[in-house]
Amino acid sequence: MTVMETTPGTRTDSCAAPPHPHRRPEGQDSYTISEVVAFTGLSAHTLRWYERIGLMPHIDRSHTGQRRYSNRDLDWLDLVGKLRLTGMPVAAMVRYAELVREGDHTFTERFELLETTRQDVLSRIAELQDTLAVLDRKISFYADAGHAYETEKAG
Repeated sequence: MTVMETTPGTRTDSCAAPPHPHRRPEGQDSYTISEVVAFTGLSAHTLRWYERIGLMPHIDRSHTGQRRYSNRDLDWLDLVGKLRLTGMPVAAMVRYAELVREGDHTFTERFELLETTRQDVLSRIAELQDTLAVLDRKISFYADAGHAYETEKAG
């Protein structure tokens, strides 16, 4: 069972990632770790670490023991990448993965965890907008001052 699959009879938790042109059709979607490294930009070490800490458990293996990732695993990695960008702590991402695997009865806790993260992101966006406004004022000042200096120097 992959991290995106829950217990039998439960809803599928879709990452809602946009389609990827390099993805193989369902049933033929078996990727090596080096292919996943190329697709995601993550290192093989990071992928193994995600598996070790429970963020990417249950990765299928070939008959020789090599990891085999599916489209669902790639979708999950897309979501993990987005969660990382939000600043969500790794422990919270692991908790989210655990909740997904536990099934539908965890919807409320998942909602709360993501809603808290969303509020944090909105706060960071507001801080960045304030910072951008300061930079814009400084840039405008220096553009005007530079223009005035050049005009004064030329005249």
